[in-house]
Amino acid sequence: MAARCLGEFMGTLVLILLGNGVVANVLLKRSKAEGAGWMVITSGWAFAVMAGVFTAVACGSSDAHLNPAVTLGFAVSSGSFAKFLPYSVAQILGAFAGATLVWLHFLPHWRETEDPDFKLACFCTIPAIRKFGANLFSEILATLVLVLVVGAIFSKRVAAAGPASALGPYLVAALVWGIGLSLGGTTGYAINPARDFGPRLAHSVLPIANKGGSDWSYAAVPVIGPLIGGALAGLLIRVIGL
Repeated sequence: MAARCLGEFMGTLVLILLGNGVVANVLLKRSKAEGAGWMVITSGWAFAVMAGVFTAVACGSSDAHLNPAVTLGFAVSSGSFAKFLPYSVAQILGAFAGATLVWLHFLPHWRETEDPDFKLACFCTIPAIRKFGANLFSEILATLVLVLVVGAIFSKRVAAAGPASALGPYLVAALVWGIGLSLGGTTGYAINPARDFGPRLAHSVLPIANKGGSDWSYAAVPVIGPLIGGALAGLLIRVIGL
């Protein structure tokens, strides 16, 4: 289990370093990518997922979940919850470490950026329209799609029909890209409790120049929503028999 947890830690670290890194690249002042837009952000997150999955596998986790909602979904589908707590802890710690590296990498740019919301968005998600019920539903639905389609990609039926399983990391990256493009504009598509909570905690404790609050009043949505969505997807996977 220690090797698997190391893999989840390292994979999530890389996921957040590159994922939050692309957000910082686009939002922070005097970055050469400033203002590049949503397509660049969603593309960067897709590549971050691919890199994180390969890193996790190479460092010891063949599961490469990088996400407590994914871990919970497959725990529900299999009936075994032994991995949920250790994986989740490793993922949150990896996300915190990755966010800290983002802060260090862009160190001169925080002071140049006046908008505290832009700085916060480089760490965690902020809804476009703040409505608890709608935001929660967005996170539930997007995460349900994530876990369900990941289950489909690695299902026996899809594997029997072609080489999808061997292309898994690339297909999952494409899936996250698609979710960002189609469903991500409402809440910023956290779809991952570790991705939001670990970096939000980092934003709270790091000495970021002229930062604002960490918006803890919203923090439950990108944690609870993905966990509900992941669990529902796990039930669907079990019922369908993927």
